[in-house]
Amino acid sequence: MPTHLKNRLSHALLGVAIAAGAVTAVGTPALAGTQAGSVVSSAPSAHVADISADAPVVRGRAAHVIDAKTGKVYFSKKADLRVPVASITKVMTAYTVLKEAKPTDVVEVTAADVRYASKGGASVAYLRAGDRLTVENLLYALLLPSGADAAHALARTYGHGVDAFVAKMNANARALGMKDTLYVNADGMPAKGGGYSTAGDQVRLAQAALDNEVIKKVASTRFRSVPETAEHRAYSWRNTNRLLRTDGAIGLKTGFTRAAGYTLAFAADRDGHRLVGVLLGESSSSSRFQTAGALLDWAATNSRL
Repeated sequence: MPTHLKNRLSHALLGVAIAAGAVTAVGTPALAGTQAGSVVSSAPSAHVADISADAPVVRGRAAHVIDAKTGKVYFSKKADLRVPVASITKVMTAYTVLKEAKPTDVVEVTAADVRYASKGGASVAYLRAGDRLTVENLLYALLLPSGADAAHALARTYGHGVDAFVAKMNANARALGMKDTLYVNADGMPAKGGGYSTAGDQVRLAQAALDNEVIKKVASTRFRSVPETAEHRAYSWRNTNRLLRTDGAIGLKTGFTRAAGYTLAFAADRDGHRLVGVLLGESSSSSRFQTAGALLDWAATNSRL
């Protein structure tokens, strides 16, 4: 085929990828401020178009997948779009708590924590008022069953009030360079509008959170059993993240509200690479895990190129 026809075909394929809203950037560092629908690549457009054609289909509102060490972008779709993120908000809750708390610190669950979580259909860890649990166990209650009761107990304790804790969450977001994020609570429920973030910002947070060994350990755990003691009853929590069944998966957090759709912050260690991604606004719970798994497989394959 003549060279000028090849170039026209390459640009046409790239145009199709952009129109579909699923544009990938391979072999390039993640750049702050990248516009949704733009291509960030030092490679010729033909190379980008070829790889875009092979990328998994993402039907959700937004997605972003990178190499946590190098910043290399494997996939990006509307990464700067501000949308609700639901319970992946709790990743920032855990990150903020561990800025000042020790895993061995003890927090007493109050009736207010339990009442708060019972409102509005929030996910709960079924904590009981009067139980005294370590911060580590409350992080399991927060990140595995996505307990809004655990979120409230931790925020109340380490903010000296929930509102003050949310202010700390937003300060930490600014410090991480999350310029398109606003938190309004510690659990991601739609009260007060539910706040907003972007796939790109949530990937930044996921990278920082997984650098904390406590968060990494908790988020990677599929099931947690806490025996009864004199200070608390027995608890059993199962992780809502079905992606943990796949190769190298290390977390991170699921979410759902009607406004946000199904959300997922995910990560895996593959062949010496830590791949970190976020999906926002998926239409079903199963599709987010299938899509995330496909993105991890695809990114892992491209990391070897």
